[in-house]
Amino acid sequence: MSLSYQALVAAARGEQDKTRALTSELASWAGPRRALILTQRAYHARALDAAGQGDFEAAYENAANVAPPGTLDHTPQGLWVLFDLTEAAMRTGRPDAARAHVQAMLDTDVAALSPRLAMLVAGATALLDDGTNDAFDRALTMPDATRWPFDLARIHLTYGERLRRDRATTDARRQLSAAREIFSQLGAAPWAGRASSELRATGQPVAHNQRPDPVTLTPQQQEIATLAAAGLTNKQIGERLYLSHRTVATHLYQIFPKLGVTSRAALRDALSGHEDRDEADQ
Repeated sequence: MSLSYQALVAAARGEQDKTRALTSELASWAGPRRALILTQRAYHARALDAAGQGDFEAAYENAANVAPPGTLDHTPQGLWVLFDLTEAAMRTGRPDAARAHVQAMLDTDVAALSPRLAMLVAGATALLDDGTNDAFDRALTMPDATRWPFDLARIHLTYGERLRRDRATTDARRQLSAAREIFSQLGAAPWAGRASSELRATGQPVAHNQRPDPVTLTPQQQEIATLAAAGLTNKQIGERLYLSHRTVATHLYQIFPKLGVTSRAALRDALSGHEDRDEADQ
């Protein structure tokens, strides 16, 4: 398997150290040789790794290095980050960039190139939050969608997140359970962990032995959550930690479902319970 595909697999599995090592090696080799497609693949793997960890600011920056918003470079990598860039743009407060990228997909009729791309275009369109779920349903019912299980599971996950936000709990659980099962089968631990966190946020318990990856907060997420629980605004947290308010918001977006809460007011109790569980596991 080439370095680029090893990096993508490592990113999907949440093997961060391996992903960093492989993408650094890939970029170092490709740079002097001006092998653009290999450089793009390194950015793609980094974007995938960041998205799996919930760092959508980093995911956006890396995906945009492959295909800037609103443009489509018709290389394999430019097409592969269609969904990654759109999702990261929406999650980091860049809806205009997301819409421009989806419009570029529609203008160039990318969906006609392959069933997989048709599924990704429909999935990316669904992320624009137009008040309906038609595009999600269309993406999930594309012919042969199961041939691309990782892409399919990501659409199940984002659909489930949308439904949970809209308080359609039963439907959300169905989509999130499908996502978790596929990710678990693929060994995509951080993605299965995200689906499990979302399921817990719907009120559905997830047995410990069903979790492919324990729910943990990174040191930075722990600090952000603690400050938010103390009543600091995103801007104040950013100033204290030398982060942009957008990065703080991205982290909180990931922290809430991890802890099974939907508001800042519930963070203090959730953090207390989270620390108690960590101590019990040690």
